[in-house]
Amino acid sequence: MNPKRIDREDPDRLYTVTGGRSRAEESTFDSVTLVVAECEPKAGMQSEHVRILRTCERPTAVVELSAALGMPVSVVKILLRDLMDTGQITVRHPSSASTAANAHSPSSETLKQVLDALQRL
Repeated sequence: MNPKRIDREDPDRLYTVTGGRSRAEESTFDSVTLVVAECEPKAGMQSEHVRILRTCERPTAVVELSAALGMPVSVVKILLRDLMDTGQITVRHPSSASTAANAHSPSSETLKQVLDALQRL
């Protein structure tokens, strides 16, 4: 048995880490939401917040943070909400990135014209 894993899932510890809160606003985060740190950790920050900011120097999914911290996704979402409310992280959903990419993609008529021109070559 891994004693660290048991300690990390200890309900008393999780209660302390979240300040007794049991839920974050569900619509903000899902498992694949990407999180990016917007600042460096500051002295006196909660250690879990520091670890999140360091891990999220590159875009990192919520589920990856959960694994890195060894905590349930629900607890990580609460911690992320704290950081988001203070502007220390930004979040984006992978679907919003693909939507933005699709907004700049050529129309089907343009693609048809290109195909016709290639066939004439």
